[in-house]
Parts: sequence; C-alpha cells; structure tokens
Amino acid sequence: MRYRIVALAVVSVLAMAVPAGATPPRIAPDSAGPKPPGPTPPPGTTPPPGAPSGEAWAWTQLTSNGTQIRYVSTDTSLTCPVVRYTLGGSRNPYALHRVSLPGPTSQFPTTVCELRVPLTASNAVLEQTSIQAATVHPANLQLPLPRWTSNTRPSNIAVIGDAGCEVPTAGPVQNCANHQTGWPFQRIADSAATVTKPDLVIHTGDYLYRDDPARANDKAANPGCTTLTDRASWACVIADFFRPAEKLLAAAPIALTRGNHEDCNTMQQGGAGGAWFRYLADDLRNNGSCSVYPPPSLIKAGTLTLASVDSSFADDGTTTPTQRGIYARQFQAVNQAAVHNPNNDYFVVTHKPLWMVKAAGTPPNSAEWLTHVLDAAVSDTSLHRLADNVRLVLSGHVHLYQMVDFNTSRPPQLTVGSSGGPLDNGPDDAKVVGQRIGTPPQAVTQSITQEQNPPGGVGVFGYAVLNDNGGTWNLTFHDPSGAVRGKTCALSASKTSKSFACH
Repeated sequence: MRYRIVALAVVSVLAMAVPAGATPPRIAPDSAGPKPPGPTPPPGTTPPPGAPSGEAWAWTQLTSNGTQIRYVSTDTSLTCPVVRYTLGGSRNPYALHRVSLPGPTSQFPTTVCELRVPLTASNAVLEQTSIQAATVHPANLQLPLPRWTSNTRPSNIAVIGDAGCEVPTAGPVQNCANHQTGWPFQRIADSAATVTKPDLVIHTGDYLYRDDPARANDKAANPGCTTLTDRASWACVIADFFRPAEKLLAAAPIALTRGNHEDCNTMQQGGAGGAWFRYLADDLRNNGSCSVYPPPSLIKAGTLTLASVDSSFADDGTTTPTQRGIYARQFQAVNQAAVHNPNNDYFVVTHKPLWMVKAAGTPPNSAEWLTHVLDAAVSDTSLHRLADNVRLVLSGHVHLYQMVDFNTSRPPQLTVGSSGGPLDNGPDDAKVVGQRIGTPPQAVTQSITQEQNPPGGVGVFGYAVLNDNGGTWNLTFHDPSGAVRGKTCALSASKTSKSFACH
C-alpha cells in the first residue's frame, strides 16, 4: 500500500452534525448557462507573427458548478481561446475566461482558462484562430460533452484510480517507459476510451507519484519533469496524467477526486496539492491555495449525483476526535442532499475507502480494514448511516480492485486503485466473507478482489465499468486490454438491502 506521511494542519473543531449556518456543499443546476468572459488579462510577451509558442491541454470536467471546459497553456500570450458549441439550434462562439491565480512560476508557467457549458449544449470545438499555443491537445480541438439530460444519467461509466507512475526518492522505481507491463496507465486509458466508450470517467484520486523525477527512466519524453525540484510541476501533471490519458479525456467528461498524494505539506516546494488546486480541483477560484478539508462537492450527472468527499488527509487505521467531527459534518451534508433528492442515485466518491478490507484471518478473527475515522464519521450523522439512495461508495488509495458488500442498507464499497501504480497484495476473499467491520459492525457477505494468484497475492492492473441496467447498475472489472475479468455483478434495486448479485 502506498501512503504519504503528512503533517496535518490544525483547523477548527467541527460539530458531529451540521449546525445552523454550516457551509453547504457546492451544487449548481445543470441547465445554467455560460459565464461571461473575465477581464482582459494583462499584456504578456507575444511571439513573432507566425511563430506561436507553448503547449496547451483542454478537457471537459464535471464539477459541482456544472460542466466546465478547462484549458491550460504554456504559451506566453496569457490569452484564453474561444469554443464554439451548438445550443438551441444555434451555433455560437463563447470565450473561455482566465482563472485568477498567482502569477506563473517555474513550477506552473501556465495560463488557466475555463468555461461553464450548459447541459443541453453539443458539438464543442475550440476555434483554432483563437489559440496561441503551437501544440494543442486534443489535436482535433473537439471536446466531449455530456450525452445525458437532466432526466437521464450516464449509461456507461469508467472508473480509474491511483494511476500515476511511482518514482520515489528512494527504493524501487516503476518502469514509466514500459506502457505494457511496467506502467500500463496509458494502455488502460486507451482501452477504456476505445473498448468501453464511456459517457463519463471517474478518477478516485492519486495522480502524481513522481517524488523525484530525476530517477525516472522516461525523462526524455517529459521535458520540464526531470529533476527533484520539478516534482508536481505542470510538466509532471502532463507526464503522469494528461499525456497517458489523452484518448480517454477526448472521449468523455471526467469527474476528479483528490488523493492523498495531492497533499498540502510541500506546497512551498511545489507539492502536488498546489497542482491539484491550480488545475484539477472542483473549484479553481481559491487563488491556488491548498485546503486541507474542503467541503464536499455534489456533482450532478442528470439523475446521478457524485458526492465527492475529500479524504486526502483522513487518518489511516485510527480515529481522531477532530477528524471524526470534520468528516461527520461532511457526510451529514451528503445525507441531507440525498434525502432531499430521493429519486436520484448518489455515489459517494472519496479517495480513502470506508470499508475496504486489507487483510483478514479466518472468521471470526478480526479483519484489517480502512478507514476507521470515515466509517465512524458516518455513524455520527443523524441517520447513523448513509442515506438510502446512496447506492455505492467509490474509492482508491489501495492499489488493487475490490468490491465488498453487506446486504444491508450500508452500500457496497468499490475500491479501484489498480490503474497504474505498483499493485498491492490483497486479502484472500474466502477469509473476508463473514468478517464484521464498521460502526456498528456488519458482516461482509461478498468480497471480490480481482484477480489474485495465489489468493492473497498481487492482482492485475485494470479499471471498473458501471453500466446502467434499466434503473440499477451492472459492475465489471476490465484488464489493460479492456477484456472483462471475473464476474459481472448487478446491483440490487432495493435501497434498504444493497448488494451485488454476481455471476
């Protein structure tokens, strides 16, 4: 298992339930229109005519503020491009607006732009004439938009997690140049894009593992991400995430959750938390500052809501009163939203799992599991559990694939942390079933840790797919080629006895 020891910032102690006046989660209606362009940016150094400079990356991100087209460029003009999309039978141009962030630095020599796009928009294309950068991704300038409506939901969701190439300051270095078996994230992302053809991609967190890029064996492919001081720079974000995921990002919108590797403790040295809040966070309008405990983000995908809870700083294996109160407040806010929208399905998306089993002896021996403080926080909500229409918990953090369920109102826990980082050993599923975990303790009725030989050994790389099955969800695990490995599982329609039937 890959952990980072962090120094937690001290924040105010929060009550176990949401008090009056508590900060609500961010949410916005799907149908809201685009924001007007921001103020004219200050002049920059303009390249000679006919000689554009820099590289730009554009993608579509699902956020609590609706669908956003984001664009990051290293060109020197400090200008934002124009995107043209179809809305209500008309096709018009809309200027992206520049996000106000601290000035370019050696770690982040970029201009960041964004545009909120209405749910009913289609066929979004960047206008070439508005782009200053010499190279643009995607090369065809087309950006995917949601294919669902306010009354439907994504029919095919790809779930990836813990995908970066691990290059620690000491110890074994992953083979970042070998995309077949050494670091297969690009192969996984390509397969998800072309075989699965998802409507939506969910990333469960941990994007950057290049703690010392100087030790990587693919430095030639990653200019600007080659030294210790480059770690978590924009160039390293490209190396670990955007470049290998390029086909997938061009195929579908993506919803992102922060991992523990995107922490705040090395902000002054260009830590990954700085990159997260500058480029990938749900809300970029915090001047790039790194927050330890941001509020949950409620990300609407039609009749499906992703409740993203930032567990990047949650203690593994322990329960501290301060954190228990903080996360109780967050899960209380999720429950309140879910109760007020009983016809919507909710997925809790949080990097660190609530009920993932790391190891287990033969029942009734105790199972070793994560993360006690999150589970305890759920029990401290007014419902003492997650709301009935919270159908699933999606997480990463542990580098394997595992689905456990309890056949109770507690939703199944799906852990997808096997999309690129070095794989971890997992438990023998036969020893997990029957173990009682959580608050209050409930027996695991089903455990699928894919795919281990021998049981309790290292599994295989891959990703998960959730497919809308006429009102419920089918779950499959796919290897790097896109092939289904193991069983297909169908989530029960019951909201009070949630379980997967697998065959």
